[in-house]
Order: sequence, then C-alpha cells, then structure tokens
Amino acid sequence: MNLPAPPNAPSLLALVTRINYQDPHLLVINKPAGLLAVPGRGPDKQDCLLTRLQAVVPQALLVHRLDQATSGLMVFARSPAVQSQLSALFRDRLTLKRYAAVVHGHLQPDCGVATFPLMADWPRRPCQKVDLAAGKPSETRWTVLSYDAANDTSVVSLQPITGRTHQLRVHMLATGHPIVGDRLYGPDDGAPRLYLHAQTLGLPHPLTGEWLEIHSTPDFLP
Repeated sequence: MNLPAPPNAPSLLALVTRINYQDPHLLVINKPAGLLAVPGRGPDKQDCLLTRLQAVVPQALLVHRLDQATSGLMVFARSPAVQSQLSALFRDRLTLKRYAAVVHGHLQPDCGVATFPLMADWPRRPCQKVDLAAGKPSETRWTVLSYDAANDTSVVSLQPITGRTHQLRVHMLATGHPIVGDRLYGPDDGAPRLYLHAQTLGLPHPLTGEWLEIHSTPDFLP
C-alpha cells in the first residue's frame, strides 16, 4: 500500500529502514540528526519524526524525545496502555540509555561522573546552564573510548542517569570538553552536525518483562 508522505519526508522505504525494532506493542526508530522529534511552534516546524511515523504507523504514540540536533534511538508505543507503561519506565529510571559522542580535547581520566546541577538559562532560551545554588540535580556517567591526537578530540560513551534538557551537552561543556558540532554550547568548529547519537536503548518489555536492548551505530564513527 502506498501512503502519502508528509512534506519533505523520506520515502516510505527510507523510513522503514530506520525501524530498528518492532512488535505489536512498540517500535524503535533511528531518528536522523536535524529532524524534530515532535512538532514545534509555527507552520515551518510541523515536519517531525512523529508525524512521519504516524503516516506509516497511525497508532504510534510518543514516549520520550531527543533534541533536534541529536540522532539515534527513540521508542514509540502502539497503544495508549503501552505508552503509559513505557513512560513510567522512563520516569522511574528503569531504562538504559547510552550515547556516543565526539568531544573537543582529551577528556581525562578515562571514566568519571558529571553531577553539575542544571536549570534553564532564561535570557538564552532554549539553552540550559549550570547553577550550583538553584539547579536541579543531574548526573551523567562518561567513559573515554579513544583519543584522536591529530584532531584533539575524544570519542566518549555517555550514560545519562537523570534526563534534564540538554544535559549531555551542558555537562560536557562544564567539563571543558564541549561536543563537536554543538552550535548552542560549543565553539564554531565547522562540523556538519552535532556529534551526539543515542546509541543504546534498553528496557524491560512492558508486556513480557523481558529485557530488550537495541543498538545503533552513529554515522560520524567508523
């Protein structure tokens, strides 16, 4: 069956190839960088992953979000009951989320935890900032996977324990190692995109309880 695609949407085949996992209850999509997860304000921000997906899977329902600039795995429910169960898993921190990123500089030591409290930077919305007095508790665990001396960049694995807005981006900035291609928080480095990708998503299946873990390799890593 041929379905009409939303404006500027990829072909049906291209969207289907981005489905990393599906069953009668949920599906996991690999969101491209630069595409909104949900509609924004204004007619020029209606094209998004949710709209495109619902053109193919009308019952698909949002569970969580990724920044527009971030690529990677997002899970969608296929019924309101499953949406409620999945949302509870994210709320109660019963999911596993790992991101791949490339950051400026040689991040040391090889692993650590960033716990800078975060809050909205109202004069610079939608930016966030570290505020030791009024910020909300935030935690990101990081592991260095490799260092490229020629480009002075590090490939890191990031695991957010909390889920604050722009948490990974601001925490890396606060360590002195902003993410490559971060036009909000980093230097103007000429990178074509934000080098941040939701690489691993794990959760107990809401119907069976079986652990489900999906992986996706970012296009900015070999």
